Amino acid sequence: MTGHGAEAGAAIFGLDPLWLSTFILVVTYAVLLSEKIHRTIVALVGAGLVVVTGVITQDQAIAGIDFNTIALLTGMMIIVAVTRRTGVFEFVAIWSAKRVRAEPFGILIMLSIITAVFSALLDNLTTVLLVVPVALLLVDKLQVSPYPFLASQTLASNIGGTATLIGDPPNILIGSATGFSFNQFLFELGPVALVVFVVALGIFYLIWGKSLNTTEERRNRVMEFRETDSLTDRVLLIQCLTILALVIAGFIIGEHYAIRPGTTAMFGASVLLLVTSLGKDRKGQSTRLRDALEEVEWGALFFFIGLFIVVTGVEHAGLLTMLAKELMRLTAGDPATTAYATMWLAAIVSAAVDNIPFVATMIPLVESMEQGLGGAAMLEPVWWSLALGACLGGNGTLIGAAANVMVAGLSERAGHPIGFVRFLAIGIPVMLLSVAIANVAIYLRHFM
Repeated sequence: MTGHGAEAGAAIFGLDPLWLSTFILVVTYAVLLSEKIHRTIVALVGAGLVVVTGVITQDQAIAGIDFNTIALLTGMMIIVAVTRRTGVFEFVAIWSAKRVRAEPFGILIMLSIITAVFSALLDNLTTVLLVVPVALLLVDKLQVSPYPFLASQTLASNIGGTATLIGDPPNILIGSATGFSFNQFLFELGPVALVVFVVALGIFYLIWGKSLNTTEERRNRVMEFRETDSLTDRVLLIQCLTILALVIAGFIIGEHYAIRPGTTAMFGASVLLLVTSLGKDRKGQSTRLRDALEEVEWGALFFFIGLFIVVTGVEHAGLLTMLAKELMRLTAGDPATTAYATMWLAAIVSAAVDNIPFVATMIPLVESMEQGLGGAAMLEPVWWSLALGACLGGNGTLIGAAANVMVAGLSERAGHPIGFVRFLAIGIPVMLLSVAIANVAIYLRHFM
């Protein structure tokens, strides 16, 4: 977010920019919650209203867009889109299922691990898009209930995504706003995510460990799968894995050379497109490029752009500064209390609404607390608390995170809808326990 403290524009009809921008923000959120209109359309209309009503100018709106976040998401989407065609994700899922002799609960654990690891290295939204269809194929062959597999992968995706800068959109937003490096996220949040994941696996065992059973014949159907048949293009696979490894390495070392993650991801994507186009004629190159770009979630990217602009409106008008002062008053300016309050607020709100717009709104609010808390160093635990609360809080309900919504959509399309209330029964306990663990971690790391 940029332009902090800038004066709001002259609003239409002489209206107070503070009240007008707040009204637009509240209406935007209300329509988003109703889910009656696609969230990208809602965000873009809200963004347009902020500008045409004079709350901010077009230049201020453009300055408010976090292009590092947009570039990071776009670059990783392109890399995953190209890699997806190799069949490597299906290979890993089938290979892991065979390692546990196609035992249903063993498969559930293996898929949970795969989902958590891929969510940390790619992002959780992309991961569920890749793994859930394979999980549905396996449970169909085993003739067992798909719900435990879908619910566990949903929870694992958010826990794994918590661990890194690129794993979950809230972390991408926070990292872009603060400049925290890939390594900082990994070392600060990775251990917490690992502990939470191990605890979640224990909960999975208590709930489903003894109830998932199938016949020997059905297990043999899965054992007959040849994972190598999934690999459709081994040359492309080598190219993709090489570029992906270099991009992750770039995330780790790039911060030391002032290279932002967005640049690393976009450069890696462009190099992969170049490498995979060599030796092809113009038509072949155009086809490759078009296929990759068609896989990019353009709707999600424009949702972010619209949201950035709506939040910039209330930021320029001064609403977030007012809210920050109120929060500081309630916590008496104590860094520890502020951090804990931010974490639990983020968790509870993120369980009720999509954590992406919530974090986008919270970032400039947290930035406004810096002086009241005594400087950037005292603000750092608040940032980590916001990340942990938002990412882990997203596990509370089916609408708490974009990955949850995606799993629900994929399962419904496959004829296995996940009930909202049914998911609460596991989502809320896992969320509360996870955030309690995160709270202890923040205390031990920063305030002990």
